[in-house]
Amino acid sequence: MAVPPGSSAIRKSIESYLARHPDERDALTGLLSMLERSVDVTARTTLPAHVTCSAVVIDRQARVLHIQHRATDGLVLTPGGHVEPEDRTLLAAALREVSEEAGVAPGALCLTPQLLGSPVDIDVHGIDANPSEDEPAHRHYDFRYAFYLAGEESPAITLQEEEVSGAQWLPLPEVTSPTLRAKLLQARLDGRPEPVNASALIHDGHGRYLLHLRDHKDGIWEPWTLALLGGGRKPGDSCPEATLRRELAEEAPGLEPAGLTPYAVEQAISVDGLAVPIVVYAGCWHGDADEVDLREGVLLKWFTVDTLDRLRLSPGLGDLIRRHAAEHPAAEGPPDTARPLPGGAPAGTVPHIVGVHLHLERDGKVLLGLRHPDSAYAGNLWHALAGHLEAEAATAGLAREAYEEAGLVIDPADLELVHTVHTVDRPGARPRMQLFFRPRRWEGAPEVREPDRCLRWEWFPVKDLPEPVVPYTRVAIEGIRAGRSYSELRWSR
Repeated sequence: MAVPPGSSAIRKSIESYLARHPDERDALTGLLSMLERSVDVTARTTLPAHVTCSAVVIDRQARVLHIQHRATDGLVLTPGGHVEPEDRTLLAAALREVSEEAGVAPGALCLTPQLLGSPVDIDVHGIDANPSEDEPAHRHYDFRYAFYLAGEESPAITLQEEEVSGAQWLPLPEVTSPTLRAKLLQARLDGRPEPVNASALIHDGHGRYLLHLRDHKDGIWEPWTLALLGGGRKPGDSCPEATLRRELAEEAPGLEPAGLTPYAVEQAISVDGLAVPIVVYAGCWHGDADEVDLREGVLLKWFTVDTLDRLRLSPGLGDLIRRHAAEHPAAEGPPDTARPLPGGAPAGTVPHIVGVHLHLERDGKVLLGLRHPDSAYAGNLWHALAGHLEAEAATAGLAREAYEEAGLVIDPADLELVHTVHTVDRPGARPRMQLFFRPRRWEGAPEVREPDRCLRWEWFPVKDLPEPVVPYTRVAIEGIRAGRSYSELRWSR
């Protein structure tokens, strides 16, 4: 049974929108207050206001699909309506509406690279009382999602005759809603699809390919199938390769294929039925899959081409691997994962993941952030500002993370190492070196700049930390208070 959109997901969508349009926060204060009270804002019976959804479909000529609603005396609007109980997300509600009212199937549409899954506009407008339906006057918060046509040709429009009397495509400057028109022109939506996902076709040069078994959970794209590592583009990603490298760092820290190059563009279908163009990058890696600290999914394993027919693969993956294998014959001899690459570590070495953390104190209080409940790590826990190192110095990496996550400006030269926690999450997991640095000076006030990871920043007395807090963060703060420079956590003796 479908679960309607929850308050947390809707709040996340609003915050993503307000990050682009901060001047509209006052207009959405009423909706945010309803979400704080756990009111079902998607139910049409919720008064004096509730959420509706619309689909803004843009063709290759940068024209927007409009329909004439009979219920609004022939007003020309984008397809949309109320959220139904079976709608998994607000975006899915918009897709259902355009499918019902105009006959445009989700598979004919794709996300825009400019906005991805964030609404292009949230319009607040009043609705007159309807005595025949015993419905008082109320407000609609209309979440409007933009989609491009996935194909070159515009799909045939099949109208829902009992509700819709006509349809037309209007150029952006002629869009009937003033707020939507302004947002579309500002976003420069041209109707040209681009890949919004990136995946890694990782091979070892000896005929083996690294596959990722996805979780078997509702809402997971292609659950319980073997697929490639990778994921969807986020607003901060500069290009598809940046998307892929970020996804690899989040899903499998430390797994860094060599020679990543674009190999193919594949088409997939999302959990909401949308068309998803994916850039597939090929790269070589010689590591032990069992030693990877997998943070998402169930497992990573090497497979040879001759075993593909026996596996449950994501659609089209088998043909993709066979094509790559035919074009890139395997090197002679068996793979040797124990042999280090040039400049690599000796055989038997276990690579450690290095995390950098900001220990920021002010007036006897320390800065901590509340992790988003959907975060891949430490959801709903308090944690120091932190991140994984890329190919960079530890102080430079932490200065980068401080600016990206909280808008703090710190000179790497002003960071001093004050504590190290050597920890392991569980038996067999990749060990971690957690480095805590204290800045001698900094500029700025903490602000939430990555709402999908951190909900808010707060200052807490170092002697009275909140609950729950990430265990090794507590260990580090207590160690700093005691004047110790090093701690160990969860190692068996």
